[in-house]
Amino acid sequence: MAPRGCIVAVFAIFCISRLLCSHGAPVAPMTPYLMLCQPHKRCGDKFYDPLQHCCYDDAVVPLARTQTCGNCTFRVCFEQCCPWTFMVKLINQNCDSARTSDDRLCRSVS
Repeated sequence: MAPRGCIVAVFAIFCISRLLCSHGAPVAPMTPYLMLCQPHKRCGDKFYDPLQHCCYDDAVVPLARTQTCGNCTFRVCFEQCCPWTFMVKLINQNCDSARTSDDRLCRSVS
């Protein structure tokens, strides 16, 4: 009977941990080690939640953070400013690549 009791205990622990993880139980890391169920990434020496923040210029910033590029405003977590052309491109595009429909052309501010 002892092996069956161990199997039930392991199964119960597994079910409870799956239940907590599926509901996004709030668990804040108290150490530099990540805890289970948290989608954290690292920015320098800090951890952050990619659903709420991004790493920009080695700093953790909110997803809604904006900056100016000429006379345009861009979202630093999703877009980038190509300063020599004053064009806003998606973050994963190369500034030297050809212009696409997603790009925004901005004027320089005098």
